[in-house]
Amino acid sequence: MNKFKVGVVGATGMVGQRFVSLLENHPWFELTTVAASPRSAGKTYKDAIGNRWAMATPMPANAAGLIVKNAEDDAEDIAREVDFIFSAVDMKKEEIRALEEKYAKLECPVVSNNSAHRWTDDVPMVVPEINPEHIKIIDAQRKRLGVKRGFIAVKSNCSLQSYVPALHPLKDEFGLTKALVCTYQAISGAGKTFETWPEMIDNVIPYIGGEEEKSEKEPLKLWGTIENGVIKSAEGPSITAQCLRVPASDGHMAAVFMSFDKKPTVEQILEKWKNFSGRPQELDLPSAPKQFLHYFTEDDRPQTKLDRNLENGMAVSIGRLRPDTQYDYKFVCLSHNTLRGAAGGAMLLAELLCAENYITQK
Repeated sequence: MNKFKVGVVGATGMVGQRFVSLLENHPWFELTTVAASPRSAGKTYKDAIGNRWAMATPMPANAAGLIVKNAEDDAEDIAREVDFIFSAVDMKKEEIRALEEKYAKLECPVVSNNSAHRWTDDVPMVVPEINPEHIKIIDAQRKRLGVKRGFIAVKSNCSLQSYVPALHPLKDEFGLTKALVCTYQAISGAGKTFETWPEMIDNVIPYIGGEEEKSEKEPLKLWGTIENGVIKSAEGPSITAQCLRVPASDGHMAAVFMSFDKKPTVEQILEKWKNFSGRPQELDLPSAPKQFLHYFTEDDRPQTKLDRNLENGMAVSIGRLRPDTQYDYKFVCLSHNTLRGAAGGAMLLAELLCAENYITQK
């Protein structure tokens, strides 16, 4: 097959770099365009990055020589040249909303890592294994925007990628009523490394701006329904969250407590986790993990350093399921925040959109 031509807008930041890295040798996608702020525009991608390349693997050779375009001023040229873009820009939310809508109105599909459009009621916010049917809202969004090909689709916040997949297969059958979640989030979630954020070494910060609100509300949109051309959030279960920044390079861990209307047994929960799969596994998408949810029986697993890269960082690791004195059960879980939680999750969403013919080649 001819590969889809892909642009990364916001290519010089950490998530943008992750997109560039993941696109190397992708079986469906070919990186043809990179764009960033005016200060990077006109330089080669290698020169624009300088010494700020933060990935463990070398910069892809085909990306290094690309000339960086201006994300705003060159939007028309970019939209003509690519089949779709990944958006990873670092701007004010209102500026991101305007820029992403500009690309959509230029008939360029936008798959965004940003939070700016997560609460636009006709923009699908998708974890592909959980709510793939939400991409159908794109038809209503296109009608609103007056376009035939363009649209905006977003992935959810990285903090909930570890625990929502674990709660999802239990929610309906057993009547999940409430959950308490404490997340322990890596510094790459703030776009940092230990070299750029030495204050995080031997430190924990008990606050991440806006993260707790996202962790409590975004799952309800994921579990919502399409009604009259908008996505209506679910009314429950109720979720309360605390989010802490911890001295790990990558990997968001969560401690989760949950209660049910119809309390399952431990064996029933483990069976649900083992057998759960979604549309990406059915379609055998390139970035989809074969086993989405992995349960570890060892008392000291999952561990961030050992398990964050499971299935190329696209699987969720779970452990320590046991009864609780205040809730029905508790467990811990882990996901890779810049893979499953950010660029990898957006890559999987783009693959789903291509497979379902919402993104087509020009």
